[in-house]
Amino acid sequence: MIVLGIDPGTAALGYGVVERTGGSLRAVDYGCIVTTPDAPLPERLLHIHEGLTELIETHAPDLMGVERLFFSNNAQTAFGVGQARGVVLLAAAQHGIPVREATPNEIKMGVTGFGGADKEQVGRMVAVILGLDAAPTPDDTADALACAISIANAERPGDRLNAGATAKSGLLDRAAVAPITRGETPYERAVREAIARDAKPAPGKGARASRKPAGALGTDAPKSAGALGTDAPKGAGALGPDAPKPAAAPRPGTQTRKP
Repeated sequence: MIVLGIDPGTAALGYGVVERTGGSLRAVDYGCIVTTPDAPLPERLLHIHEGLTELIETHAPDLMGVERLFFSNNAQTAFGVGQARGVVLLAAAQHGIPVREATPNEIKMGVTGFGGADKEQVGRMVAVILGLDAAPTPDDTADALACAISIANAERPGDRLNAGATAKSGLLDRAAVAPITRGETPYERAVREAIARDAKPAPGKGARASRKPAGALGTDAPKSAGALGTDAPKGAGALGPDAPKPAAAPRPGTQTRKP
């Protein structure tokens, strides 16, 4: 499968062609389509369209990946990137090539495993994955190759962007129909396992103390009035060291004085 990754822009549009064979990836072609800053915008967009058409006819990609614009601090830059994206989507539709779109964070996650990676980290990982001697330059080229790598790894055999559903909907934005899915990362798996361990009760702590019935005998059970014990109050007839002793009977032959 051949994937054409695009990093859209009116001044410089980065492109990268990657071929996936099984689980391995190979860089076929990459570079930038550069326009003249002094040229009118319509001519610059035409130049981009002609360059894309040549790339498509040369490499016949099965899939096109485009970086999705979701935020920009500079409104003028956002408009320029949006116009270049329109040309890219038009060229893909003219040649019947399915399109997948991904945000910069999704692309970084698919290449480096971290959505906040900087451009230097992305460039190094692109070189490692594709077996290049150095990181591609300029950054637009590295970003385009990263987009192609991410899209190629996310695509599954026989899953051509859910082409049937896309054709029925009539949408050019394929990401709305078939968004990029990724597997569970090692960090997410570790968090899930830690939560599962914490949810299990510790041995011996889950059992509740059983209550004894009211009639059961125990060391702490209150003793009834008739029960015998060392601390039980003694009745009037009980014998004890402090109980008064009865008077002794007179001996035989003795006289008792009368008062």
